[in-house]
Amino acid sequence: MSHGPDGGVEPQPLYAARIPIFPRRVHGWFRNLKWWILAITLGIYYITPWIRWDRGPNLPDQAVLVDLANRRFYFFWIEIWPQEFYYVAGLLIMAGLGLFLFTSALGRVWCGYACPQTVWTDLFILVERWIEGDRNARIRLLKQKWDARKTRLRLTKWTVWALIGLATGGAWVFYFADAPTLARDLVTGAAHPVAYISIALLTATTFTFGGFMREQICIYMCPWPRIQAAMMDENTLTVSYREWRGEPRGKKHEGTTGDCIDCMGCVNVCPMGIDIRNGQQLECITCALCIDACDDVMARIGKPRGLIDYVTLADDEAAAKGAPTPPVWTRIVRPRTLLYTALWAGIGVAMVVMLMVRSSVDLTVAHDRNPLYVTLSSGAIRNGYTVKIANRNGDARNYELGLVSEAALDLQIQGEEGTLVEVGPDQIREIRIFVSSQPGAELTGDVPMEVWVAEEDSPARARTMSFFKGPDA
Repeated sequence: MSHGPDGGVEPQPLYAARIPIFPRRVHGWFRNLKWWILAITLGIYYITPWIRWDRGPNLPDQAVLVDLANRRFYFFWIEIWPQEFYYVAGLLIMAGLGLFLFTSALGRVWCGYACPQTVWTDLFILVERWIEGDRNARIRLLKQKWDARKTRLRLTKWTVWALIGLATGGAWVFYFADAPTLARDLVTGAAHPVAYISIALLTATTFTFGGFMREQICIYMCPWPRIQAAMMDENTLTVSYREWRGEPRGKKHEGTTGDCIDCMGCVNVCPMGIDIRNGQQLECITCALCIDACDDVMARIGKPRGLIDYVTLADDEAAAKGAPTPPVWTRIVRPRTLLYTALWAGIGVAMVVMLMVRSSVDLTVAHDRNPLYVTLSSGAIRNGYTVKIANRNGDARNYELGLVSEAALDLQIQGEEGTLVEVGPDQIREIRIFVSSQPGAELTGDVPMEVWVAEEDSPARARTMSFFKGPDA
């Protein structure tokens, strides 16, 4: 809100047009950390689809594969089936808790270092700097009229951006099909149109988001800046300006008592274009590049580092009063972060245990809806069921089907002589079974029964509860 000429309150616009930001090159510990994270994360993203993992002759050998056609998710030695989607849900919950943990301890550290938007924007800015020069050169290029040189530089930059976007989209589709086969099909034009459309869309979005929208994505499209306040408190480490030490600011030769010489170094390196000296702001992604810039200036003018630093609000207030501040680890290891860590670890351990103890066979039983039962000429009552047996092994297996009930019930598999069925490798076989009572048996209502399936010559077994339907009493 702002005050108008008549003293009234005028609402501020919810959106501001983008003003191009040209961050200056900076060197330092945090900048080097960001380069390492950029290289590692992009390396994992681009290389992972090409890693091979031998699962046997009947299964795909791609280490990480989302096989939509066969409804499988492969992650090295782990195979997730559609009915096991709770594993994916568990991973998403762990990701959310991890984000809460890091935010409560270190602020928007995810946004500043590992968010895909940040990583690709860093890469795009690096390309821009290589081709057009550092901050001042890029500002001059923006202001000058279009000529042959400006056109050549812009087309070169945009071409490299488009190639990065193409590689990004190409790497993404490789996660959903065998990478070498899909790469060959893409080059020869034999790939499915969905692959080309996906690559085109991801190329366009990467090109646009990383090249032209950058900080706008973080400010207007990402919800996390508005959620993070609930995750942070006065003990959260975040990038802050020590105002009590830096103010009043001014040039060194002016004899000011503050350490800040108003060099604008922190502003010029900020990819969001903000001034950290104005306090905590929604736009700040805590990338810490302003710390590197300020530490460099402090070293050159003979002042101690840390005018801008990772600091908690509580510690900053204590330091301003001359009180001692506790070790940093006490701000990270506290009840809130310990709770998030315990929840995160608990879900992870539970998922690992479930993966270790899960059976190689799974069973589902569905009772016929209509009719619920039929009465045979012998007087016996018969129910029909659809049974699905899932074989998670890499070869065909034989399975024996049976049931347990307090009532005398007989099981018959449609089209089979006995109770043994064969299921192909890594497949689900659907069969029909009939369960019949003894002639003359008086069964009414729902009779509970347990249907089981056991792998031949193996302890692998699965069971599920169902009901035998008889006439109502």
